[in-house]
Amino acid sequence: MTAPSPTPAVIAELAPNGSLRAAINFGNPVLARRDAASGEPGGISTDIARELARRLGAKFDCVPYEQAGHVFEGLKSGAWDICFLAIDPSRAAEIAFTDAYVVIEGVYMVATESAARTNEDVDCAGTRVGVITGSAYDLFLSRELKHASIVRAPSIDAVMDLWNARAVEAVAGVKPQLAAEARRAGGLRLLPQRFMAINQAMGTPRDRETGASYLCAFMADLKATGFIAQAFARNKIGGASLAA
Repeated sequence: MTAPSPTPAVIAELAPNGSLRAAINFGNPVLARRDAASGEPGGISTDIARELARRLGAKFDCVPYEQAGHVFEGLKSGAWDICFLAIDPSRAAEIAFTDAYVVIEGVYMVATESAARTNEDVDCAGTRVGVITGSAYDLFLSRELKHASIVRAPSIDAVMDLWNARAVEAVAGVKPQLAAEARRAGGLRLLPQRFMAINQAMGTPRDRETGASYLCAFMADLKATGFIAQAFARNKIGGASLAA
């Protein structure tokens, strides 16, 4: 499949002032990072945004965020033209998403000596689960957990502060990030099964119907031509898989 050339109407919706304002969430290390030397944005989401800007004949303008919840809040002020977020029903009411391009596992982390062995063991009365506010797994667990309670914090560092203060018995998050925390802190382990598949996609405000239609064709083209697979390999992404 080849994406059509963007029409003036598409460009007007996605890059209305000659710049494509792309919301990049650096709080998700699977998808985005800053270059250690230059501070320039990198990662698979940045690669995709730069390619879209090239096809639109627009300048790439990174709108940085540190957590997904803040990206969603930026929609209200019109801070960005496109975003990279996990597909969630509450977000889809206001954001038109493409198909997923990457799937990340959402898992639990507990103390090595914890009695919890399965995801079901976590969902019990008295268990407090630390999450990053507004993350895909926060939204999901807010719907799905029946007995455990959720304790929210603004960043992974703040969530780990809760852990160190013994304010939570488990931490939920994306597998690569929690695996890194377990290695760093010690005395922690990940439960073996994911509690959710986090489908990462590209999106634009839902009222930009022409732009949204183009984004869907654009993403399909990137997947079909191998662009996504190449960017996945180039960025050495671990703990995630390519979406079908």
